[in-house]
Amino acid sequence: MSVSFSHLSIHLSESSIAPSTSLLPGAANNFQSLRVCSQLLPYGGAGNFCKRFCGLKLRILKRLNIYQQNRKQGPSNDYKSIRNQDKDQSENPSRNLANDEQFSEAASTMSFANDSRAEHTEATSPPEESSLPSSQTGIAGKPGISWDSPSSSNLKAYDHHRGPSLCIAVIGATGELARKKIFPALFALYYSGFLPENVGIFGYSRKDLTDEDLRSLIASTLTCRIDHQQNCGDKMVAFLSRTYHLNGGYDNKQGMSKLNARMEQIEGGYHANRIFYLSVPQEALLDVASSLANNAQTKKGWNRIIIEKPFGFDALSSKKFTKSLLSNFEEKQIYRIDHLLGRNLIENLTVLRFSNLVFEPLWSRTYIRNVQVILSEDLSMQTGRYFDGYGVIRDIVHSHMLQTIALLAMEPPISLDGEDIRNEKVKVLRSIRKLEPSDVILGQYKATSGDKVDVSLSSLTPTFFAGALYIDNARWDGVPFLIKAGVGLIKHRVEIRIQFNHVPGNLYRERMGHNTELATNELILRDVPDEAILVKINNKIPGLGLQLDASELNLLYKDKYNVEVPDSYEHLLLDVIDGDNHLFLRSDELAAAWSILTPILQEIDRNNIAPELYELGGRGPVGAYYLWAKHGVRWADD
Repeated sequence: MSVSFSHLSIHLSESSIAPSTSLLPGAANNFQSLRVCSQLLPYGGAGNFCKRFCGLKLRILKRLNIYQQNRKQGPSNDYKSIRNQDKDQSENPSRNLANDEQFSEAASTMSFANDSRAEHTEATSPPEESSLPSSQTGIAGKPGISWDSPSSSNLKAYDHHRGPSLCIAVIGATGELARKKIFPALFALYYSGFLPENVGIFGYSRKDLTDEDLRSLIASTLTCRIDHQQNCGDKMVAFLSRTYHLNGGYDNKQGMSKLNARMEQIEGGYHANRIFYLSVPQEALLDVASSLANNAQTKKGWNRIIIEKPFGFDALSSKKFTKSLLSNFEEKQIYRIDHLLGRNLIENLTVLRFSNLVFEPLWSRTYIRNVQVILSEDLSMQTGRYFDGYGVIRDIVHSHMLQTIALLAMEPPISLDGEDIRNEKVKVLRSIRKLEPSDVILGQYKATSGDKVDVSLSSLTPTFFAGALYIDNARWDGVPFLIKAGVGLIKHRVEIRIQFNHVPGNLYRERMGHNTELATNELILRDVPDEAILVKINNKIPGLGLQLDASELNLLYKDKYNVEVPDSYEHLLLDVIDGDNHLFLRSDELAAAWSILTPILQEIDRNNIAPELYELGGRGPVGAYYLWAKHGVRWADD
C-alpha cells in the first residue's frame, strides 16, 4: 500500500498498518513508526495527513493494549473498559477526532525529544484542573456527572495508581446513623457499580481511631444484595480498603483543615469531587458547616453538603441557619435530606401522575373529594426520638408530610429538572392555608417506666398529629388534605389515599343505599406494610340477580417485581452524586413550610393546645375521629 502526492510518495507496508502483537507489550515500538512523520513535517498537508494516520494507528494499538491487559484482569473489567470507551466515543464524536490529533502530536513530540527526563516528568505529573474538560458521560448512563476528563476516562480500566475521582466524607462517622445507614448505603452503591471503583470514603469523628478501627466498626453493618451476591467478599474488602478515618478533635477549624489535607493526600493532586454528609447534632451544625466551607472544600471539582433533618426548631432558628449556610455555600450545593422522601412511593408519585393519561385529567377538585396522607408507626419502631424537644411536627410533618402533599398537588413542571420541580412544589406550599387550632389534633402516648423512654405526662411534646390542610388555588379549592402522623399506634402504615367524588345521578344508588364504601372510588398508594397500588371500584358479583361489591384492582410489588428494594438512603445518596435535587428541600420551600406550621407551634408554646393522651398500641386520640368527621371523611383504617 502506498500514499502518493504530487511531490512525494510514501510506502506503507501492510505490516506497518496491521496491529502486530509484538507491539502490544510496550509503547516504544509504537512511537518508532512515527519517525516517518517527522520527515514529512516540512511538506504541509502530507505531514498533517501522516500525523492523523499514525495517530489513528496508535489509538487502535492503545485500545488493543487495554483489551489485552483487561483480559488478564477478568471479563468484567474487559467489558467495562470497552463499554466506557465506546460510550464516550458515541456521545462525543467530534471530541474523539481532536483527541486523536492531540495524541498524534504528543507522540510525535515525544519521539523527537532529546531529554528523556522531560518525557518522564510530563508523563507522570498529575494533570491541572484547567486541562480537564468536563465529560458529558455520567454514572450508569446518567448525564451531567463527570468522574474523569475524556482524555483520562480510559485510565479507570487499568490505572490503579490514580487518585479517587469522588471523595465522600461522613462527619460524625461513629454515630448510630452513620454506622447503621450511611456506610451500608455507600457500600450498597459501590457494590452495585454506582460509585467509581477508586472512590475515597472518609470517616470524621472526635474519637482516636485508626483506619483499621473504623473499618472494623462498620464491617459488621455491610451486606450485599440478596438477589445477586457475586464477588461479595472481594467488593467488601475493596470498599473497606478505601475507607479512612480522621480524628478531628474539638476544634472544627483545625479538624477540617486536617481532613482536607488527608483528602488531598489520597486524591494525589488529581481532579476530584467531594460530598460531605453532616451526621451531627443540630446544635453543632452551624460551626461544623462553617468550618467545612472555609477549610475542606476542594478547588478541583464540585462540593456538595448533606444536612439531616430537623431543619431548625422554628421559623426563626431555621431562617438564621439558612442565612448562615447561604453565606458559605451556594443553594445548589446544599442537600437537606429526609430519608422518608427516598421511598419508592414518593418517587413514583410524579411517574404515576404525569405518565398515565387515566389519572392526570382527574387530578383536581372536579373529581377528587379528599386526599389522606398517613404515616403511623407501631411499637416496633423507635419511639424515643420524638421526645428530644422536636416532636412529631418538626420531625415528620414539616418535611415528609408537606413535601408529599406538594408533589401530589403541584402543577406539571416544564421538565424533570430538579429546579423545575422545586419551583412547582414551593408554589403549592405557599398556597396552603395557615393551620388553625380547630383543624388540628395533637396526641401523646402514655409512657410508663416499662417503655423504652420514660416521659413526664406534663410534657407538651406531641407524638401524634392529625390536621386538615387546604390549598387555596384554582385546582384544589375546597379539597381537604388530611394528614396523620403518629408513633406507638396499632399498626405500621405508610400510604396515600385519594378518594373521588360520588357519581352524580348514579343509576345504581338504590342498590348502594347508605354504603359509602360502594359509593366511593379510591386510589391507594401504599408503601407499608406491602408496597402496592390499589384502585377501588364497584362491580357486579357474578351470578343471578344484581348485587354490587367494592373490589380492588391490585398491583402488589412483591408479586410483580422480583427485586430487592434499595434502602431510601441509597436512593437519596445516589441523587446527591447525580446532582438530582428534586427530593431535597430548597431554602424557600423550608420557609414556606414553617409559615404553615408556625401558628400551631406558637399555640403549643403558649400552652393553649394540650396533647390528648392515648394508649400505646391503640388507634390514637379520640379527637382525631371527630376531626375526620368534621370534614366528611372516615378514617381509612376503619
